[in-house]
Amino acid sequence: MLDAHVIGLKIRNRREELHKSKETLCKEAGISLSALAMYETGQRVARDEIKPKIAKALDMTIEALFFAI
Repeated sequence: MLDAHVIGLKIRNRREELHKSKETLCKEAGISLSALAMYETGQRVARDEIKPKIAKALDMTIEALFFAI
């Protein structure tokens, strides 16, 4: 798995590429704004059961988002 900061940058960059607000991504993935903030800043990595939801909301595979460089 990639470093938490790298994953956070990937989440934020992809969200911005898709022109999604933080609120929209949170609603689609079923997570809180505070959780998203921690993921995007690399303070925390999403739990395994949340990863597919975030990947789907960002139209990415789990592997591309959390494991590939």
